[in-house]
Amino acid sequence: MSRLKRPVAAPGRDLRVGFRHERGDGSAVVPQGLLKAARKSGQLNLSGRELSEVPQTVWRINLDLPEEANQNHSFNSSERWWEQTDLTKLIISNNKLQSLSDDLRLLPALTILDMHDNLLTSLPCAIGELENLQKLNVSHNKLKILPEELTKLRNLKGLFLQYNELTSIPEGFGQLHKLEELDLSNNHLTAVPASFSSLSNLMRLNLASNQMEDLPAEITRMKRLKHLDCTSNCLKTIPSELASMESLELLYLRRNKLRFLPEFPSCLLLKELHVGENQIEMLGAEHLKHLKSIHVLDLRDNKLKSIPDEMTLLQALERLDLSNNDISSLPHTLGNLPRLQFLALEGNPLRTIRRELLNKGTQEVLKYLRSKIQGDTGNQNDIPIETAMTLPSQARVNMHSIATLKLLDYSEKQTAMIPDEVFDAVGSNIITSINFSKNHLNEIPKRIVELKAAVCDVNLSFNKLSCISAELCMLQKLTHLDIRNNLLASLPEEMEALMKLQTINLSFNRYKAEGQSSGPYRGCSWGLGPWGCRAAPMLGLPLSEG
Repeated sequence: MSRLKRPVAAPGRDLRVGFRHERGDGSAVVPQGLLKAARKSGQLNLSGRELSEVPQTVWRINLDLPEEANQNHSFNSSERWWEQTDLTKLIISNNKLQSLSDDLRLLPALTILDMHDNLLTSLPCAIGELENLQKLNVSHNKLKILPEELTKLRNLKGLFLQYNELTSIPEGFGQLHKLEELDLSNNHLTAVPASFSSLSNLMRLNLASNQMEDLPAEITRMKRLKHLDCTSNCLKTIPSELASMESLELLYLRRNKLRFLPEFPSCLLLKELHVGENQIEMLGAEHLKHLKSIHVLDLRDNKLKSIPDEMTLLQALERLDLSNNDISSLPHTLGNLPRLQFLALEGNPLRTIRRELLNKGTQEVLKYLRSKIQGDTGNQNDIPIETAMTLPSQARVNMHSIATLKLLDYSEKQTAMIPDEVFDAVGSNIITSINFSKNHLNEIPKRIVELKAAVCDVNLSFNKLSCISAELCMLQKLTHLDIRNNLLASLPEEMEALMKLQTINLSFNRYKAEGQSSGPYRGCSWGLGPWGCRAAPMLGLPLSEG
C-alpha cells in the first residue's frame, strides 16, 4: 500500500483556508465542499491543518443529513446527495491532536486511519470497534501505552507505532492474526510478549532502536517473516531457533552487544545479514556454509581477527563490509567470488595488501587476491596424500580445493596433458575456477567443456599453447582468462561468444604488433568489460602496450 503524502500548498497559500473557528476553544468546522467530496469518494484528508481536535462533523459525516439536502429536495437533482459512500479512509496526520473522541466508533467502515505526527498520548478504547480497519498509522506521537481494545482489530494488516514512548505491548497482540507489517521501532520497549508467535502472517517486523536485551524464542514461529530489524538494541545473544526461520530474507542486528552469531541451517533465502557494530570476535565455517543466497554481508566495526576460507562458499555475495576490525590478512580465494562488487576493508591492520592497492578499489584488490591463489594451491599440491580411503583419481588432486573453494587445480606439474582422473575427481561438485598454469600443455583439454556450467575464471598461463580451442569458447560464464606466456599468435573468432569476459591477460605471446617483427609481445592485459575491445587482435588492429 503506498505511503500517504502530506499535501503541498502552493506558495503563499494557507492549507487551512476554508476552515472557520466558531468557538473560542479553537475547534474548526470543515468546509461543506470538502465533506461533500468525501461523501462521494469515501476519503477525507485533513492533514497539515493545525487541528487541535477532530471536528464533530467528521465523526458524523455518514450520519447527519448533508447541507445540500436542505437546498434541493428534488430526486432528479444532479447532486444525488442521498447516494453517499461510507468513509473508508481518514487522514488526520501532521496536526496538533492530543486526544481522540470515542465518537471514532461512528466510522465503522474505516479501512485506513492515518494519524501520524500529532501529539497523541493515548488512543480511545472505541478504536477496537473499527472492525474493518486494515491499516493504522499512529507513528510520531507521544503514546505511552496501548489500549487492550486494539487487539480486537482482527482485519488489521499494517500497524505503524514507530517513534512513540511505549514501554510495553499488550499480551493480546497475538490475536492480530492478519497482521503483515508491524513497526515498533524507536520506542522504549525492553521486551515483546511471547504471544507474538501467533502472528502467523507477519512478514515485516521492525523492533529497531528500543532497549531489548533478548528476543523470545517464540518469535521464530513466525513462519512467513521475511524482514526482521533489531538494530540498536541491547541484544547479547540471538535465540538459536532463529536459524529455523525459512522465509527470512533480511536480518538487521547492527548496533547491539553480540559476541557470537548463530548458525543458519534453514535460512536458505537469507539475502542480507547486517551484524555491524557489535563485539563479534570469531567467524567460522559453520556461520557461513548455509548462506547460499546471501547478497549483502555487513560485519563492520566488530573484533574479527580473521576471515575463514569458507567465505568463498558465498557465491551470490555482492557486498562485503569488513571495515574497522582487527583483520591482518585475507584468504586469497576471496578473489574468486564471482559477483562481489563491493569490498570494504578500511580500518584493519592488513599486512599483506599495500595501502595504494586498497585505494584502487574492490576489483583491483580481488584481482590481486586471485594472483596469489596460484602460489597457495601449488604448495598444497606438491606432496599428494594418499590413504586407504582415497580414490586413485583423488590422490593427485586437491580435493579440499574442489569441495570447499570450487577450484580445480592441477598447476606446476610440468605435464603435457591433464589426466582424465583430474576431471573425474570433480564428480558432482560445482567448479568456478580452473588453474592449469605452469605445465607443458600444447592444447587446451577438451574435457574443460564439462565444467561450463559455472566456470568464470581460467588460468592457462605459462604453457605452450599455440591456439585457443573451441571448447574454451563454450565457457559462456567466463569473466577472467589468463593465457600469458604461451605461443599464441591470434585469437579465434569464436571468442565473440564469451559475452561475460571482463579481463584477459595476453602478455608474452607471439602477437604481431604493427611495425614490429614476430616475437614475444609484452604488456597485453586488457579490461574488456564485457569484451569492450575484444575484436582488436582478430581484426588486425594494433595492440597498444600496457
